[in-house]
Amino acid sequence: MAKILIVDDNPDVREVLRCQLEMLGYLVISAENGYMGITKATAEQPDLILMDIMMPEMDGWQASRAVRANPETKDIPILAATAMCRRADLNACLEAGCNGYIVKPFTMTELKQKIGELITRNRGENHS
Repeated sequence: MAKILIVDDNPDVREVLRCQLEMLGYLVISAENGYMGITKATAEQPDLILMDIMMPEMDGWQASRAVRANPETKDIPILAATAMCRRADLNACLEAGCNGYIVKPFTMTELKQKIGELITRNRGENHS
């Protein structure tokens, strides 16, 4: 069972995503900010991080860079979840180390597809 870390400052968003991802068969852990996300990524070694971008204290870009800088977490796929849809914002997600992004609001079908692609791609790269 794949483990997903949700990093989002909105408790309602975390809860909705947790319920929906668990229904899809994922084991879900969550963090309420970027700092906690980095700590949990290191401790839990999830198969994927779903990273909100707009968070107080440490935004998703900063948290993603920190995950990439840590040898223990550098290979964990990061899917940015953002309401920002300008090309420059999306490019900033990729430049921060995210493997992809999904624009809010998104459907569960879109999320399932993006997560599946990133986990499958990462498993292939780490086992070749």
